Order: sequence, then structure tokens, then C-alpha cells
Amino acid sequence: MRRLAMIGMLVGGVLFVAGFVQAEPLRIGIVESLSGPQTLVGKQTVTAVQFVVEKVNAQGGFNGSLIEIKEYDNQGGTSGAADKVKAAIADGVQIVVQGASSAIASQVTEDIRKHNLRNPGKELIYLNVGAEALVLCGEKCHFHHFRFNPNADIRVNALAAAMKETGDLGTRVYSINQNYAWGQDMENAIVKFAPLYGYTVIGKVLHDVNRIQDFSPYVAKIKAANPDSVITGNWSNDLLLLMKATSEAGLKVRFGMSVALDSPGNIANAGETAMGHYLSSTFSIEAGGEAGARYAEDFKKFSGHYPAYFEPVVTHAIQFLAAALKKVNFNKGKINANQIAFALEETSIETSNGSISMRKEDHQALIPIVVCKVTHDAKYKLDGTDMGLKPIKVIRGPQAISPLQDSCKMQRPNR
Repeated sequence: MRRLAMIGMLVGGVLFVAGFVQAEPLRIGIVESLSGPQTLVGKQTVTAVQFVVEKVNAQGGFNGSLIEIKEYDNQGGTSGAADKVKAAIADGVQIVVQGASSAIASQVTEDIRKHNLRNPGKELIYLNVGAEALVLCGEKCHFHHFRFNPNADIRVNALAAAMKETGDLGTRVYSINQNYAWGQDMENAIVKFAPLYGYTVIGKVLHDVNRIQDFSPYVAKIKAANPDSVITGNWSNDLLLLMKATSEAGLKVRFGMSVALDSPGNIANAGETAMGHYLSSTFSIEAGGEAGARYAEDFKKFSGHYPAYFEPVVTHAIQFLAAALKKVNFNKGKINANQIAFALEETSIETSNGSISMRKEDHQALIPIVVCKVTHDAKYKLDGTDMGLKPIKVIRGPQAISPLQDSCKMQRPNR
């Protein structure tokens, strides 16, 4: 009898261990620029993912295990990104997070699409937290890609509307942007919205991405054109150096920036010439009132600084994922990415600036857009200056989103 009891205990122990081993952890792979000129953006992405995942894990994680975060440095290029997506697949990652550069995003989304077609049952989901090229939710759209940031049309439309309302847009607009998909989308949007908002595009420049070390020749051309305002989608080093050159030249023209003005260093580089500049943003602490302040203070306690630039988008994307995970139950067994993707389509969350939901037809998130202006009386100051971003106009997601592109022909798996 004792022998039978021992055998029963051993069998029970084996079954318990087997059940424990079957609890597959959710693995989030951050395939980002963690070295080179785009390092800041990559590190912001990592910080924001960690901020949310720590909270989820403190509540028990998901699927009977703690959520794991893995970091992959794509070194700021498409070939590096392709290699790191392969590494993430080999490591058992189910969710890929990336956003710095639409060029890199195009590589990542295509690699994931092809992998998923070739490996049914082993799909990956791509959470796009920053790449805004129209093509990503257009011709390149697919079921496993979800974008949590806007595109050039959304940003320029909001920016021009707010600047028109305040009388700061003028009738002569200059366009300067980076020469790749995102920058080209920006230039096209600036031209497209000219009739609606009553301005003429008096100059257009597309320049190399993250290769220009001195923007003074570009600033000289802007100055000679004598615009009322300049609209740009520049980000990372290209915006830092553009702001530095405008400050050194004493250029006092008003800038409308679709992204990145709140990225560390930009206000400091521009100095007093930043006064009156506009930003089309996905988040404003001040616009969120008490709820925005609570989030900002919580994030600062975790990271040492207030959330800015990429960090709010990533925070909301991972919070959105966490909400979607509550809709699925794999009973500690194998994780099914398709079921998570279906849950993402049906999820919505409330943020301090408004609700976020997902358009099923192209997986473009409906997110609030906040247009802000650099002022001295903004509640939250930037870069150790006496200037900050004062919210001017909040546009809710359903009103801000651009029309569905005909080029998106999404193929959906069986449920």
C-alpha cells in the first residue's frame, strides 16, 4: 500500500510539473533602435513598456506566468530589424513592439506578415507605437498589425485647424520634412490641406534622414522665403538640429510640428525662438486634468521624469493590450495570437485625454489629438526652461481619425 501511495504521489507530482510547464508566458519583444542617433526613442519605448508590464505582473501577470520583456537592438536600420525579428521569433516572442521610423516599421510588418502566413498557429502580433506612414494602414495593412499612433493626415489636419483658429497659421506656409515615407506623407498632407485652411505652400524641402549635421543652409532658405509659419514632421536628431539652427540664426518664424517637439532637448535647443511653436500631440498632461497629473506623477515615480514624446503612446498601447488580455483565457496553455488580435479589435480604454478604440477595417487606433502651444504659462515646463506646452485644442478620436484607405485589403483568419 505504501508503495502504491508513493507511486500515486510521484505520478501526481509529474502531472503537476507537466501542468506547470504548459503555462506559456507571454513574451513582448521590443525591436527598437537602442543604439545610434535614434537611441532616445528606443529607450523611451522600453521604459514605457516596463512601466505598464510591472503593474500587470504585480497583479499576477497573464496565463499563469509573469509577462516577459525582451529587448532587441535593430541598430536604426531595416537589415538590423529583420535580423532581430528572426531572433524574437526564435525566442518565442508573441508580441513585437516597435515605432521609431516608418522605414523600419515597413520591414518589421512585412517580416511578421510573411512569418504568420508560413507558420499558422505560431503567429506574432505587431504593436506599432510610432511609425506613421500611411501605407502601414493602407497597402501594407494586415490582421496582425495594430497602430496606436496617428498618421500625417490626422496630425496636419489637427495642427492646421488649431493654428487657423488662433490666427497663427497665416497664409504662407513652408514645408520641411525628411525624405522617406513619413516625410513624404507630411509634405503631401501640408499641400492637401492648403485649400481647406486658406494657405499657400510657398516652399517644400525633403532632406536626408539623420544625416544632416548642419541645418543652417535650410534655415537660410526658410528665412529667405519669408513664410508666416513652417510645418514639419521632423523628429529625433533632425528636429534637434533644426531647432538648434533656428535658434542660432535668430529665426522668429512660428513652427507647427506634427511630432517630437516634446522630445527632450528640443525646447532647450530652440531657446526663446520656441515661443509660440505648436505641436500636434497624442497626449498632454495638462489637458488631462487631475487624471493626467496622476498618470504623470506615477510615471515620474517609476522613471524619474514626466512622460513625453513616445512614452504616452507606448503606455496607452500596452494598457490597451492588458485590457485585451482580460478578454481571453488560455487556461495556462499555449497562447493563441489570433485570439489576442480579435480581442484587441474589440477593446477600448479610457485615458486622461479621452477614449482609445481600434478601427477593425485597418487596425488604426482612434486616439485623441491634443494641439499644444509653447508658452511661459504652461503648467509643466520642459528641458529645465520656463517654457512648456499649453493645450489649445483637444480633438477626440472619432473626429480626428482620417478616412479608411481603399488600398487596405485585410485578410482575416477564421475565428
